[in-house]
Amino acid sequence: MSGGRKESVLFLCTANAARSQMAEHLLRHMAPDRFDVFSAGVRPTEVHPLTHRVLNEAGIATNGARSKSAEEFLGKVAIAHAIIVCEKAQRSCPRVYPFALKMHYWPFEDPAAIEGSEEDRLRGFRAIRDQIRERIESWLKEEGAG
Repeated sequence: MSGGRKESVLFLCTANAARSQMAEHLLRHMAPDRFDVFSAGVRPTEVHPLTHRVLNEAGIATNGARSKSAEEFLGKVAIAHAIIVCEKAQRSCPRVYPFALKMHYWPFEDPAAIEGSEEDRLRGFRAIRDQIRERIESWLKEEGAG
């Protein structure tokens, strides 16, 4: 990275309600000076309330978070890294290349699909948040070495 220009990262999922939102906010929090970070869904809905809750618990603000369509970015924003975080989005994703220089596939379980008590669901959201954080930490080390 030369000249202080930040690369853009787009996390893609189906609804842009949980996993891609978590990834967007986590990466923005973990590497604010390295990347411009976005997230979007193939069929966006709205940000899941437990997504806000588990990010806020980790000290990450989610003010202004909203589900966005992939159409807002593809062909309009130069994306260096498109990271697909769910299997459904992988199957139904619009052609991202040539709009993204690099494609990554990091599938995570959908926490919004977890059934059970509120505590069971919250535990699931926390587990996925932590898995995403670990994957981002690993990726940041890989990118730093490159």
